[in-house]
Amino acid sequence: MNIFSTSFDGKYSKATGTSDATAIVAGAAALIRSKYPELPAQEVAHRLTATAIDKGPPGRDDEYGYGVIDLVAALTADVPPLGFESATASAATTAAAEPADGGGDDGATARGLATLGVLVAAGGGYLLVRRRRRADDPPPRVSR
Repeated sequence: MNIFSTSFDGKYSKATGTSDATAIVAGAAALIRSKYPELPAQEVAHRLTATAIDKGPPGRDDEYGYGVIDLVAALTADVPPLGFESATASAATTAAAEPADGGGDDGATARGLATLGVLVAAGGGYLLVRRRRRADDPPPRVSR
């Protein structure tokens, strides 16, 4: 799976692997914690995996893990807490993860790209604020 990211000289590049994916998942987890500050980390991870769009073989697999993050669903879906097992909740999660037309995932791709844009913009804004703070901070005192 290709992940588009910023690169040197103001360009963009495609990459694959856990290093790029980790940044995206961390940003998604931060947004979920922002909306649901009372959720423990295990429930945040559950919300991400329960709303992920399953790719490849059903369930977790070595290529896609639990699937592709659907950040809109992770932030808005009614996800039962861990340990709450019911056939209705399981069926609802499965139905929500499958496209209604049984076809492609263009909507998920568009949402994913929009999410990535938001994460990159938010990260850039954070770094800009962080850089300004460092420039405004007084130099550290050296005690002798």
